[in-house]
Amino acid sequence: MKLKMIAGVLALYPLVAMGVVKTEAVDYKDGDTQLQGFMVYDDAITGKRPGVVVYPEWWGLTEYPKHRAEMLAKLGYVAFAADMYGKGLTTEDPKQATEWMTPIKGDRNVMRRRAMLAIDEIKKYDRVDSEKLAAIGYCFGGTCVLELARMGADLKGVVSFHGGLDAPMPAEEGKVKAKVLALTGGADPTEPPDKIEEFAREMSDAKVDWQINVYHDAKHAFTNPKADSFNLPMIGYNKEADVRSWNAMKAFFTELFGRVTPAGK
Repeated sequence: MKLKMIAGVLALYPLVAMGVVKTEAVDYKDGDTQLQGFMVYDDAITGKRPGVVVYPEWWGLTEYPKHRAEMLAKLGYVAFAADMYGKGLTTEDPKQATEWMTPIKGDRNVMRRRAMLAIDEIKKYDRVDSEKLAAIGYCFGGTCVLELARMGADLKGVVSFHGGLDAPMPAEEGKVKAKVLALTGGADPTEPPDKIEEFAREMSDAKVDWQINVYHDAKHAFTNPKADSFNLPMIGYNKEADVRSWNAMKAFFTELFGRVTPAGK
């Protein structure tokens, strides 16, 4: 009797596949520099999915960008947390972060080349629809994704979270393929209003499909809950701006890719 009741319940409410978010380390190289990124996906999802590369802050590939990759995987995307410094190179020391970041940020050709290597890795992954790719980045990583757009990387869109907007090599008309969403803080001293206006002019002059969201009272690094612990006056966490910017990214991705269904939905 009990078995019949269970069978009846299952007929009315079939079991939903409940996946597990899995992470795979991926080793790759930029010349002699050994890099290691992390591919993150929900193993219950079948078929190819849009892929999103996540570029980290100046601290390197810490748990924070990996966590964002996990959040994307739970939304139904395949995410790849990229390495911009070298395997295992992470820090919480601003001096060390500056030392690692400066030669890459100071040479946009180097930045573009290394950022593009992560795009190449996610394209090869068998769970990814290589025609449906995007990139997001935080702070230094936000600068990286804007450079990918400027160089004409074959991406549907890029999202810069409190990234540097400066353009030593400005976008050129007819070259940019990606739609651009820049999410910046209204109280970020590194990206003041004049720099935001300059960025808007650059994008418009190049005929880019662009959007900028400026969040009131949000400092640099406003999405990172650990930002206040670094005791740097220019950075700080802002929960409201964090939530709003993530929702803006989700809406942007729906525009790019249509509705992506997480496992179990």
